[in-house]
Amino acid sequence: MNKTKPALSVLALTMINVIAIDSLRSIPMSASYGFSLLFYYIICALLFFIPSALVSAELTTGWPQNGGIYVWVREAFGKPAAFTVIFIQWIYNICWYPTILSLLAATLAYVINPGLASNTWYMLAIVFVTYWLITLVTLCGMHISSMLSTTTAIVGTIMPMVFIAILGIIWLLQGKPISMDISIKAFLPDIKPGNLVLLTGVLYSLVGMEMSAVHVQDVKNPQHDYPRALYFSAIIILLSLILSSLAVAVVVPTQQLNLVTGLLDAFNLFFTAFHLSWMMPVVAILIVIGVIGGVGAWIIGPARGLLVAAQDDCIPKFLQKVNAKQMPFAILITQGIVFSIICLVFLVMPTVNSSFWILSNLTAQLALSCYIFIFAAAIRLRYKFPEVKRAYRIPFGNIGMWVIGLAGILASVFTVLIGFVPPSQIDVGNLKFYETFLIVGFVGFYLISLLIYKMQKRKGVKSLQHTT
Repeated sequence: MNKTKPALSVLALTMINVIAIDSLRSIPMSASYGFSLLFYYIICALLFFIPSALVSAELTTGWPQNGGIYVWVREAFGKPAAFTVIFIQWIYNICWYPTILSLLAATLAYVINPGLASNTWYMLAIVFVTYWLITLVTLCGMHISSMLSTTTAIVGTIMPMVFIAILGIIWLLQGKPISMDISIKAFLPDIKPGNLVLLTGVLYSLVGMEMSAVHVQDVKNPQHDYPRALYFSAIIILLSLILSSLAVAVVVPTQQLNLVTGLLDAFNLFFTAFHLSWMMPVVAILIVIGVIGGVGAWIIGPARGLLVAAQDDCIPKFLQKVNAKQMPFAILITQGIVFSIICLVFLVMPTVNSSFWILSNLTAQLALSCYIFIFAAAIRLRYKFPEVKRAYRIPFGNIGMWVIGLAGILASVFTVLIGFVPPSQIDVGNLKFYETFLIVGFVGFYLISLLIYKMQKRKGVKSLQHTT
C-alpha cells in the first residue's frame, strides 16, 4: 500500500500561520493606539512574538508527533497540566469564533443591506451556517483544509492588508490630512492602566505560532521546513499588521474607531477620497473570505490537539472517533454544539462594541495563560530531556532558553493581569459585571478542565477495578 504524501509544503504551512494570526479584526484595536502602536508592536515582538516562534520551532522539531502544545506540556509536567492547557486552548478558540463570525456577518450585510447588521436573526443565521459549513469542509481532510487556508490567506487577509497599506502610503504622499500625531512624543505610549489594557488586543494579535505544530506530521520535512515556515510567517505577519494598522490610524480618528467596523470605515474614507467607492463591495467580499479562512485554520488545530488528549484517556472515549479522512469527527461536532450555545449568549448582549471587547478580552487572557505553560515547558524540557535531538535549538544554551522563556512568561502574566482593568476608550457598562464576567470566565474554565480530568480519571480507576 502506498503511503499518502504529506499534504503541507512550506508555503502551505506559512499561509496556515499567516491566516491563523494575521486577523483583520485586530487592526482597528491596534490602530486605536495611534502612532504608539509601533512601540507596542516592537515590545510585543521582542518579548512575546519572537520568543513564541523560537520556542515553537524547538519544541516541534524535538517532539514532532502530532499534538503540539498538549505533547509538550505532557512531557514537561504530566497529563493533568497537558489536558488543562489543551482544554483551555480549545475553549478560548470557541469563545473567539462568535466575535470573528459576527464581523463576517456585519461585513456581508454591508454588501447586501446595511440594515441587516442590526437584525438578530440574520446575524444568527449567517454565523451558524458559516461555522457549520467550514466544519464540513474541514471534515473533508487536511488537503482540502490546507487549500482553504492557503487560498483565503492570500485573497482574504494579505490582499486587504496590502491594499489598505498602499492606500495609506498614497494618502501620505499626496499630503492629505492625518488623523494621528506622528512624533517622538506620540511614539511613546500613555502607560495608564486604562490605556495599557488594550495591549491584550495587540498581544493577542500575535498569538498562534504554536497552532500549526499539530500539523507537523503533515509536513514534508518537519525538521527543516517547519522553522523556515515560522521565519517567513513572522516577517509577513509583523509587516502586514503594523502597516495596515497605521493606515487605519492615518484616516480614522482614535475617538471614532469602532472595533468591529473600523477597517471598513477606513476603506470607505480612502475610497471616497480617491473616487473609488465602487471598490467597497469588492473589499467587503475579500474580508468575508479572510474571516472564513481564519476560522477554518483555527477550527482544526485545537481539535486535533484535543484528540491526542482523548487518546490519552483524559476525556471520554467517544471523542476519539475520527472519520475516513482521519479528522476528529466527534470533537469537531462537539465543538460546534458548544460554539452554538456561546454564540447565542454573544448575540443577546446589549452593545456590539462592548460585548465584542469583553469576549475578545477573555479570549486573549485564556490564550496568554496557555503560553505561560508553553514557555515553562520549553525551559523544563531542556533539563528533563537534554538528550532529545532538536533540529532547531534556541541559541546560547540553557541561558538563552531562560532569557527567551522568562521574557515570554512575564509578558503573558502581565497581559493576563492588566486585562481585568476596563479600557478607558470603551464603555463597558457596569464595572462589577465586567470584572465578574472576566474573573468567573477565566477561573471557571480552568476549574471545569480540572473537574473533567478528575472525573475521567476516577472513571478509569473504577473500570480497572471492575476488570480485575
